[in-house]
Amino acid sequence: MKFFLKTTVVILLVFAVVGCASYQQIVSSPDDVEPGSGPDSADVDSRSGIEETPSVAQGATKHAKVAPGTTKFRPGVEPDIREEPLGSDRQNHSRRQKNAQQKLDEALEFCRASQEFWGQGDLESGVAALDRAYKLVLEAETNGDPKLIQQKEDIRFMICKRMLEIYASRHTVAKGNHNAIPLVMNTHVQREIKLFQGRERKFFLQSYKRSGRYRTEIVKAFEEAGLPTALSWLPLIESGFKVRALSSARALGLWQFIPSTGYKYGLKRDEWVDERMDVTKATHAAIAYMKELHDMFGDWTTVLAAYNCGESRVLRVIRNQNINYLDNFWDLFEKLPYETARYVPRYLASLHIIKDPKKYGFDLPKVDPPEVYEKVTVAKRMRLQDVAKTTGISRGAIEALNPELRYKITPPRSYALKVPMDQGPLLVSSLSKVPTWTAPTRTYAYHRVRRGETLSHIAERYRTSARAIARANNISTRSIIRVGQRLKIPTKHYKPTTASSKGKKTAYKDKSGKTIHRVQRGDSLWLLARRYDTNIKEIMRLNNLKSTKLHIGQKLVISKGTETVEAAEAVTDAKKYRVKRGDSPYTIAQKHKMSLQQFLRINNLTPRSKIYPGQVVLVTPSGGEVAKSSVATTTTKEYRVRRGDSPDKIARKHKMGLERFLQINDLTRRSKIYPGQVLLVEVR
Repeated sequence: MKFFLKTTVVILLVFAVVGCASYQQIVSSPDDVEPGSGPDSADVDSRSGIEETPSVAQGATKHAKVAPGTTKFRPGVEPDIREEPLGSDRQNHSRRQKNAQQKLDEALEFCRASQEFWGQGDLESGVAALDRAYKLVLEAETNGDPKLIQQKEDIRFMICKRMLEIYASRHTVAKGNHNAIPLVMNTHVQREIKLFQGRERKFFLQSYKRSGRYRTEIVKAFEEAGLPTALSWLPLIESGFKVRALSSARALGLWQFIPSTGYKYGLKRDEWVDERMDVTKATHAAIAYMKELHDMFGDWTTVLAAYNCGESRVLRVIRNQNINYLDNFWDLFEKLPYETARYVPRYLASLHIIKDPKKYGFDLPKVDPPEVYEKVTVAKRMRLQDVAKTTGISRGAIEALNPELRYKITPPRSYALKVPMDQGPLLVSSLSKVPTWTAPTRTYAYHRVRRGETLSHIAERYRTSARAIARANNISTRSIIRVGQRLKIPTKHYKPTTASSKGKKTAYKDKSGKTIHRVQRGDSLWLLARRYDTNIKEIMRLNNLKSTKLHIGQKLVISKGTETVEAAEAVTDAKKYRVKRGDSPYTIAQKHKMSLQQFLRINNLTPRSKIYPGQVVLVTPSGGEVAKSSVATTTTKEYRVRRGDSPDKIARKHKMGLERFLQINDLTRRSKIYPGQVLLVEVR
C-alpha cells in the first residue's frame, strides 16, 4: 500500500507544483520489476522513497464492466496483453498512434473499474486496477502527438485523485477521525494556551463574544454537510469572527479566503459585491474546500494546515518526508511555515479553553445573540443609508446584515437584501420612496502634460496631491513626465481649477481695474503666476515684495499677461536661427548675446527641453531688443565645479538664490555635483 501512496503523492506534487508537462517516469510497475532486482533499483528506491506493494490475493471474483474490444480485468490475474511488434523503421505512424490510443482507452477502463470496486468496498481490487491503469499509461508512446499527451496527463491525474480517495477512505475507517478532531495536548498547544492566557486574552474573549452572531448558522451548515461541528470555531483564530477582517495576504472575511480560492469555490467578486464577506456563502465555500482537502489528506490536522497555507505547500513538504506522513501530522510541524505551524496548535488550544474554561483560568462572557433577519429582493441601486433613512430601520443594523456590499450600495440587478426580522413589509412598501443612487462624475480625469508642467502643478490644478497622481499612474513622484504624456488624475469629483474658475472666489478688481488676489492656503507665487498668466518678478514688483513668502489672507495685485507682453517685446526684431550640431540653448544664447532665460522664453522652452540639429529657433540681433527686456538684466556663464563645492556654496558665491541655481541647471535639492562638472551661474 505504501508504494501506491508514495507514487501518488509524487505524481500529485508534480501536477500541483511543477506542472503536468514536467512529469518524469519514476518507477515501473511491480509486475515488471521484482523488489531489489536490476542494477539501479537501490538508487531508485532511495531517491523516491517508493516501496513495493503486495500483489492482490488470488481468487478474487469481482469484475469491472469493460468496453467491447478491451481486455477484461480480474483482480489478481494479469490480463493477456500482446503488444504488436514494432516492425521495421518504416512502420506507419498512424499504427503506432492507434496502439497508444488503445492503451490509453484501456487504462481509462481500469480507472472506471477501480471506481466501481471502491464503491463496492473492495479497496484492494480498486488499488490493483489503478496499478494496472498506471502501467498502461507509462507504456503508451505519444510520439509528440498533443492530443495523446493531453489524454495521458489527464488519466495520470485521475489515477492520482482516485488513489488518494481510496487511501483516505481506508484511513477514515481505520482511525475513525472523520467526525471528530482529536484534542491533542503537547508543548506546542500548551504554548498557544499560555498566549491566550496572557497578551491575547482580550482578543480571545472578544472573538468568543462575537461568535454568537454567526455560530448558530455555521454549526447547522456543518451538521448538514456531515463535518465535525468543532470546525465552527475555526473563524475564532482565522478572523476573530469579524466579517470584514482583511489579512496582509489579502484574505478577507470570516473564513479568510483569498480572491482566487474564493472564486474557485463559487464566491463572486465584482465592483458591487464581495461574497467572501457573506457569512452564509463563505461558510458553504469553506465546507466545500475542507471536504476536498479531507479527501486528499484524510487527516483533519493536516487539512487545517492545508487550509491555512494551501495544499500545494503542504504537499511539497510531504514530498520531502521520508516517513509515512499521514500517520502523524506533528511529523510535519517543524517543516511548515511558522504561521501555518502555529495554526493547528492555536486552533486546538482554543478548543481546550472553550471545552474547560475554568481549568485554564477563563470566565467566558455571554455570547452576542444570533443575527435574525429576512430577505427582500430589490432590483435598483440604493445606498443603505438612504434605505435606513426612508424606512426608519437602524442604519447600523442593515449594514451589519449586508457586509458583502463593498460600498454599502445595492447592485443594479436582482439582489436579496437582508433586513431585521419583521421589517421586510416596511421596506417593500417604502421601496418607491428610496432614491435611486446614481454614480458621481468620473472618479478619474485624464490630463495631457504640457510644456513646463510638473506633478505638483497638475496636482494643484485638480485639487489632489502629487503622490496620489504618481500612485494612480504607477510612477514615482521623482519620475520625469514628458510633454504629451497622458496622466490619470484622481479628481475626487472636482473640476480642474483655472484662472477663471478659482479666481471667482479669490480674486476681484478694484476701482482702478487692477486684479486683486486674496491668498489662500496652498498658494505660492509660482502657482499664482501660472494661474494668472504672469511671472513671479512682476507680482513681486507690483506688490513690493522682498521675498517669496506669503500668508493666508494677504492681498496681492495681479497684472495679467505681463509675461506674454514681455515676450512680445523681446521678439519684436527677432530672427530665425537653424540649430547646428553641437549647439545647446546656452551656446546659442551666448552667441547672440542673449540671456539663457530670454532665449528659453521667446522659444517657449524649459531648462529640460532638448533641441536638435536643423530645428529653427528665434534669437534677437546683437545689441537689439535685449536691452529693452527686463529679463536681460542678468547673464549666465559656465562654472567648473571644484573640490568642496556644493550647490548652496556656489549659489552664495555668485549671489544667487539656491532655487534659481538649481532651476537653471535642471537640478533638485537631492542632486549630486562632482569636481570638474560644468554648471551655469548668473553674472549681474
